[in-house]
Amino acid sequence: MKKTLIAVGLLIAALGAAQAQKITGAGATFPYPIYSKWFSEYSAAHPGVQINYQSIGSGGGIRQMTGGLVDFGATDAPATDEQLAPSKTKLIHLPTVLGAVVPIFNVPGVNNIKFSPEVLADIYLNKINYWNDARIKKDNPGVNLPNLKIIVVHRADGSGTTFIFTDYLSKVSKEWASGPGRGASPSWPTGVAGKGNEGVAGYVRQLSGSVGYVELIYALQNKISYGSVRNASGNFVQASISSVTAAAASIKQMPADYRVSITNAPGRGAYPISSFTWLLVPLKSSDPAKGKVIRDLLNWIVKSGQSEVEGLSYAPLPKNVVQLELKTIYSLK
Repeated sequence: MKKTLIAVGLLIAALGAAQAQKITGAGATFPYPIYSKWFSEYSAAHPGVQINYQSIGSGGGIRQMTGGLVDFGATDAPATDEQLAPSKTKLIHLPTVLGAVVPIFNVPGVNNIKFSPEVLADIYLNKINYWNDARIKKDNPGVNLPNLKIIVVHRADGSGTTFIFTDYLSKVSKEWASGPGRGASPSWPTGVAGKGNEGVAGYVRQLSGSVGYVELIYALQNKISYGSVRNASGNFVQASISSVTAAAASIKQMPADYRVSITNAPGRGAYPISSFTWLLVPLKSSDPAKGKVIRDLLNWIVKSGQSEVEGLSYAPLPKNVVQLELKTIYSLK
């Protein structure tokens, strides 16, 4: 009897080990707060599934995924065909959530600043150097802007957040487009570099006169003031769930590969520095057991996980995108 019980116990343990799956992912810092919540909840509801996600930046996520070092990558900047080329298996982008990049600042005595597109670009081009510059004052009548030098802060790492920010600057400034340009790691004309959204937020919080850019949730979590930005319709809009949703509404037809930009979107209430963020997954998994878990996880994110995004100041995927994406998820092998 004792031997039988031991044998049964060993069998149960073996079955448990066989069912346990460790899934690894790496990439974007932009969606890290919601990914952390999702992956924890999914693992708790699926005993034996462990999801380890490293927030290392979009560039790192793409490289690790195409190099076969992780089971999925995460990026805020759609990977180019050139970036995807090293992968031994075909990879696809799947949108997971919508968010905003906001200009944060540390100006003593000032709680809100309006940024026009050309002013924001010229600050990062090192052409506007003081907070009481006439162009900033013009957009902010009645605000007591000090004669304080502007300290520019940007990302040190290859970053999807940077891609979103520079994608926007490239659309609103010809000089930016022909200079530093759009990219995850451009050649910055000026500034102090911080690693990750956390590093940029940390510098801005510490340095008087500084300006930077982070994902909306980091500004809220760190209680850092962030400004409104003039959109394509001429309205100054602050980032919010509704203004990011309004930007997403500009997409009339989602491309088949889901690689799309919604920065500087038209629409009266659209926040202009909004973006989708994506998971990068194999179309056909080399490990069937892991592939099944990833497909189920994606299905859960798109169906159930969307109900939790607003609590962390992200915007849910539009319904038409959800329906399109579910068809893609079901086709994964």
